[in-house]
Amino acid sequence: MTTRAGFVALIGEPNAGKSTLLNRMVGAKVSIVTHKVQTTRARIRGVAMEGDAQIVFVDTPGLFQPRRRLDRAMVAAAWGGAADADVVVLLIEAHRGVTEGVERILEGLADIGEGRRVALAINKIDKVEAPVLLGLSQDLNARFDFEETFMISAERGHGVDVLRHYLAGVLPEGPWLYPEDQIADLPMRMIAAEMTREKLTLRLHQELPYQMTVETENWEERKDGSAKIDQLIYVVRDGHKGIVLGHKGETIKSVSKAAREELEEFLGRKVHLFLQVKVRPNWLDDAERYSEMGLDFKDGNG
Repeated sequence: MTTRAGFVALIGEPNAGKSTLLNRMVGAKVSIVTHKVQTTRARIRGVAMEGDAQIVFVDTPGLFQPRRRLDRAMVAAAWGGAADADVVVLLIEAHRGVTEGVERILEGLADIGEGRRVALAINKIDKVEAPVLLGLSQDLNARFDFEETFMISAERGHGVDVLRHYLAGVLPEGPWLYPEDQIADLPMRMIAAEMTREKLTLRLHQELPYQMTVETENWEERKDGSAKIDQLIYVVRDGHKGIVLGHKGETIKSVSKAAREELEEFLGRKVHLFLQVKVRPNWLDDAERYSEMGLDFKDGNG
């Protein structure tokens, strides 16, 4: 049996549907999905099996115009993930077309695309008519020499199997990189923190989610098979702490309940989740926090 294995980087603007596509490909929730932009920070990898091929997905942060240190580190991580991959898939939203952000990404692809397979996936195809899709595909292929173009709906699953089959066929021959039953190479502590951060992001609005991070401080396996998980939520000022806690602690209770239920479903066992909110004004400039998120602190330098 000839096995294949390799890395596939999903790149695109924030909210293009990369996390949704990754979760659909892998068949489990390993990357957080929210309606807010820039929610994926670390290069989360999901592992999908297709026939004799093992596809390791690098779900990169969305590519956007960076303003702060964290933004710059995220964008550097995204391009780093693409430059390290065997195959790059550019995800474009059908109804948004070629935006300024897409044009910047195409320029970046010209730098890293040499000698690398680059495919185009036009997502959310249910939002536009067929002639618009055809025109968009022709426009993009005129701007960059994509090896293949796929029309998909990551949310509904349309065309995803065809894309996965293509990826499995073009990866290099070689042994699998992970055990067959492993779906993500992130430590469970980080996946658990990401799940809680997703619930916070969905519950809270405005700027706060981008000035907040979650870390799993302690993970204890109990004799009854359950897990006790202690997590810290870092915010940058006292006012934010009050927002996260909510009136009489209602917000943090509902976030904790939603995160615990999802963790229990993911792990298939009982979870005791304890959340604590701490004010750390400078966490956005703390090298250790960046390491926790899988980012390089130095990449955030202006």
